Amino acid sequence: MAGNSDTVRQTPPGILLIRKIRGKDWSLTTYRYIILLITFIAYACYHASRKPSSIVKSVLCPDPVKGPKKKPWPIGEFFVRQEFVGLDRNVSTAKGWDPFNGTHGTSKLGEIDLAFLACYSVGMFVAGHLGDTLDLRLFLTTGMVGSGIFVGLFGMGYFLDIHAFGFYLIMQMVAGLFQATGWPSVVAVIGNWFGKRKRGLIMGVWNAHTSVGNISGSLLAASVLDYGWGWSFILPGASIVMGGIIVYLFLAAYPEDVGFPYANDPIPSSERLPNDEESHMQKGKTAAVENNSGIRYGSGSRTSVGLFQACLIPGVIPFAFCLFFAKLVAYTFLYWLPFYLSQTEIGGEYLSVKTAGNLSTLFDVGGIFGGIIAGYISDKLKARATTAATFMYAAIPSMLLYRAYGSVSQTVNIVLMMVAGLFVNGPYALITTAVSADLGTHSSVRGDSRALATVTAIIDGTGSVGAALGPLLTGFLSTQGWDAVFIMLMVGALIAGLLLSRLVVAEITEKIRRPETTSNGWQNNEAPATQPLLRDRS
Repeated sequence: MAGNSDTVRQTPPGILLIRKIRGKDWSLTTYRYIILLITFIAYACYHASRKPSSIVKSVLCPDPVKGPKKKPWPIGEFFVRQEFVGLDRNVSTAKGWDPFNGTHGTSKLGEIDLAFLACYSVGMFVAGHLGDTLDLRLFLTTGMVGSGIFVGLFGMGYFLDIHAFGFYLIMQMVAGLFQATGWPSVVAVIGNWFGKRKRGLIMGVWNAHTSVGNISGSLLAASVLDYGWGWSFILPGASIVMGGIIVYLFLAAYPEDVGFPYANDPIPSSERLPNDEESHMQKGKTAAVENNSGIRYGSGSRTSVGLFQACLIPGVIPFAFCLFFAKLVAYTFLYWLPFYLSQTEIGGEYLSVKTAGNLSTLFDVGGIFGGIIAGYISDKLKARATTAATFMYAAIPSMLLYRAYGSVSQTVNIVLMMVAGLFVNGPYALITTAVSADLGTHSSVRGDSRALATVTAIIDGTGSVGAALGPLLTGFLSTQGWDAVFIMLMVGALIAGLLLSRLVVAEITEKIRRPETTSNGWQNNEAPATQPLLRDRS
């Protein structure tokens, strides 16, 4: 069921202050750059606050026996060797942290990940609908501040000497609910400000925030690990609170919030505004109407789309289930790669917890390139499903090679890790950004209905169920050996690719049967399900 909201919103206070200082407003292009930057920072903070649990796993549940090191680490001070071996480690690292240092420690760590991601996935469906009905700026701010508080409280368990498993479980569950506010909101904001032209490339570059957040969160958590694992949670928690303040001050969720027309309105091409000068003229008219009425209408006054209606949009269900398995693979690396590196002999030596955390960031470096390349290819080929499926199939041999030869040397490990990151994160980035935004502005929901946040929530919420399942299964399978974990990951990647088969066939068939889109960019409205995602109507 669709619903209406009468929420009336105001221009962000930071923008009002800048207007007063400058004496004039920014252009539409400048606002778009600002929106990209703020949403990039916001979601990077979200991901940075999720990384501490993966960094501290080896501290909470240490492996008491490590082999001696035979040669120095060749890359320098940043990636150092294991400083302590066996019983010579410092006391807190050697003993771990009750209740995670027992026989079932890895299983409990998996349960902690499950608690976070299960609440995250459930909260995603609710957050998506709320994001289409509430003020996105305030909604996102609340989620970021709440996330920071509960991530920090998890770390306070170290300083308060708390050893109750229930405490850490509850902190992760509540943090997961707050974290669910992030993705539907930022994708909705980007979709509101940008049309479909080159959306895959733009969002591929923009989606680097995921990897940048993972990298910065890993480095931040690892940098203070020597002072106590609690700091590894408190600092990322503080960073997302600061990000929430920036969002509150400067994020304009819709172009209408600052006087510009909505980017995805179905305006005939003859009536579109070709440049910023005309945008300012139109903005002046819009602002005059708002000033006369005394009311500013934006996302809060739009019609939202219900979950069932959004599920009926062509392509939503296949991409949602594909993302289930894509995120199962990606989040297993996100939560367990540092632990895997610290527990695996690489080039004849074991790495310290800090080194493993630093080294794991290179997986996300590969992911940055993967997201950009996938977005660019999907724009060029005008085939989102084909691109995503191809990357998922390519991820299978890349993970096999990483498991088989990653222990040969540090250099080989780094190269294979980055290649795996490229193919694993590429389709994950494409589906959660460009595909979600395409479907959220699908022709079937044109008019006053808004489905961006709801569609994003359905796709990413379904994916997050897989994200919860992957780390949980890893906690159990890792006790049987890491080969079992990698088999699970490769099977997951295969299923993810197969789930897009129908859409891939439709895209290929469409290209064979129809000539290339004419120069004016228009095409038949009866195109297959995936086609409206791919063509501009500008």
